[in-house]
Amino acid sequence: MHGRSSRTAVALGAAAVGVLTWSTLIERQLYTVRNHTVPVLAAGHAPIRVLHLSDLHLAPWQARKIEWVRSLVELRPDLVILTGDMMGHLDARMALLHALRPLAEAAPMAFVHGSNDYYGPMFKNPVKYLLAPSRLSTRQPDIDNAALTAGLIDLGALDLNNAATRVQVNGTALELMGLNDPHIRYDDADRMRASVAELQHSAPDTEALRVGVVHAPYQKSLGALLAEGADLLFAGHTHGGQVRVPGVGALTANCDLPVEQARGLSVWYDAHRAAFLNVSAGLGNSIYAPVRFACRPEASLLTLEPVR
Repeated sequence: MHGRSSRTAVALGAAAVGVLTWSTLIERQLYTVRNHTVPVLAAGHAPIRVLHLSDLHLAPWQARKIEWVRSLVELRPDLVILTGDMMGHLDARMALLHALRPLAEAAPMAFVHGSNDYYGPMFKNPVKYLLAPSRLSTRQPDIDNAALTAGLIDLGALDLNNAATRVQVNGTALELMGLNDPHIRYDDADRMRASVAELQHSAPDTEALRVGVVHAPYQKSLGALLAEGADLLFAGHTHGGQVRVPGVGALTANCDLPVEQARGLSVWYDAHRAAFLNVSAGLGNSIYAPVRFACRPEASLLTLEPVR
């Protein structure tokens, strides 16, 4: 009996070491592209390929991730959406801009910020992460967000933080509207609504496809975008749960989004409206939590097609 217990303990220990090795050294570098087809365009419109990147949490030494992001230009996207937490280190700005440059040169790009675009990474208790959203409100921002924003704009990217703009892509007018990160309460729905109203007043277009962008998919923020007529929503933040249980899925979304919507394409709706919602599991993780299990780091490629 004692021998059987010992063998069981050894087997469990070996399995634990295997899972730890896989999740910390292998899976978190197995970058992949998740493909979706979304029927949101009017009849007769050409398809639009939207590349959605989120949560790179980039550190300047992550050469493999940088080169993989640069290689995504080969997907020939028509539009690139960034949903924040692109920075993963205080000194990552130049590496990030280098990674994004080929994409910015190939297609229109738009962005919102996440909390990690203001705050450098720090160690957090993983148990607290599972129990409740880790909302920051007391730290002094230590990332030069103004320089990051300026760098992205210099690449040609459109700033959607509490703002709206319009672009033409493959003959379709897209109205892009976004919120700064609600996870740290930087979102301002009134400012966004004013920007949408100004856009409509200066150049009305009732046929435009409305696209909402936010980092953390809190229900209130998704509702604010939905109330402005969003047909399609993009968000990140959740890391897809980061550690998923096979057969169960994510254990947390790190916000009040239902965990079953913490990764991939779903539908968000209220009593009056509905929109497709794509939540990216992201391409990175905090340097203090270098783990992914049953949740490969990902970019999303959404092909927008006419409704049939």
